[in-house]
This record gives sequence, structure tokens and C-alpha cells, in this order.
Amino acid sequence: MKKHALIVGAGSGISGAFARALAADGYKVGLAARDTDKLETLAKRIKADTFLCDVTRPESVDELFAEVDERFDTLDMVLYNPSARERGPITELDRDRVKTVLMVSAYGGFLVAQQAVRRMLDQGHGALFFTGASASVKGYAQSSSFAMGKFALRGLAQSLARELQPKNIHIAHFIIDGGVANEARGLTNTDDEPDKWLEPDAIAQTYMATLDQPRSAWTWEVELRPWVERF
Repeated sequence: MKKHALIVGAGSGISGAFARALAADGYKVGLAARDTDKLETLAKRIKADTFLCDVTRPESVDELFAEVDERFDTLDMVLYNPSARERGPITELDRDRVKTVLMVSAYGGFLVAQQAVRRMLDQGHGALFFTGASASVKGYAQSSSFAMGKFALRGLAQSLARELQPKNIHIAHFIIDGGVANEARGLTNTDDEPDKWLEPDAIAQTYMATLDQPRSAWTWEVELRPWVERF
């Protein structure tokens, strides 16, 4: 039976690389985002389905999974990839924007996890992954909102791992501790600095290796950084 994967917060970076790796491994992939136009090239390349979703709205998440139910026979893996940030001194941060950061980074993760887990429990298996960041474990100056969101997402993942791994649902959280290469934003490795940025395809290899782990030795958290990155 063909396996199915859903990537929420899909784009051209980590999630795009993981989508390509999943498709190459035989998965039927679904890509969900607030803007599906940006997914057109990737979706065509890997023959993926696309879904509109605003993870901050419960009704939008419910609609996403109802549509996934119509198109996919199973839901074998879900990646939660969205994040948001609002930088600045604590005294100057806009409260509404900080609220949005928390809704995207943390509350959306809960909404997606809840819907995904309901389906995985019914089918008796599944994998649910979360993309974290340096801010998942380190709160940087003038980055309090990002740290709050990512700390919360990590707490969600850790709690779900303890609750659900004994029920044959693999939960994994990935701390991406460093900048990620992105050609569109001019973030590319050079001969002078060949490993300054984490390459999305290299990150995807670790996602795939974690997904393929035997359940007798599951990982719940992985930290990834270039060898030149300071701890």
C-alpha cells in the first residue's frame, strides 16, 4: 500500500527538500500552506497535492484534514514546519504581532498534531515531526517571541513523544541550530565558506533517516548544525 505524507508550512527550504526525499522514497505527498501558488513548481515536480491552510485558525486546520481524508487512504507521516518571529526589545514589541508568532509557532502545532494523531491512533501507526530552531533551547536577546514559540513547540513534541510513542506513533523534534541555505535570499555556501549554511537536502537526509528508524530505537530529538557553527 502506498504511504502518504503531509507537510504543513511547505515551502522551498527544509520542507521542500524533505518533500522531494519523501517522493523519491515512494510517498504520495501533500503540501499545505497559506499560499499554494508558491508550491506550484515543487508540486508539479513531485506530483504532490496542495492544500490551503492557515494554521492559526482551528476551522482551517479542520478543513485541511477533512480534505486530506478525501484524497489519502492513510496518513503515515506529518511534518509541522511553520514558524514566525518578531524581533526587537521587549519594551517595543507589538503585542498583536507577538500573539501571531505564538499562534503560528506553537498553537498551530497543537492544532495540526491533534488532528494528525486522531488519524494515526485509528490506523495504529504514524510519524509526526516538528521543525525547531536554535531558539527551541536558547533564548537570544531581542528574540523573545521566537523563543517563546519554539520553546512551546518543543514542549509539545516532548510531551507527545512520551504519550504516543508507546502507541506506535513516532514523534520527533529537529533543532536546526544554524542558518539554512536559501538561494533566493542569497544565503549560499561558497568556496571560501563551504559549510556556513545548513543545506536543506542534508537536513532532509536526517529527517528521512529518523523516519526510517526501527521502533526499537526511536529518536525523539535531533540537533543539527554545520560543523563550523558555535554551540
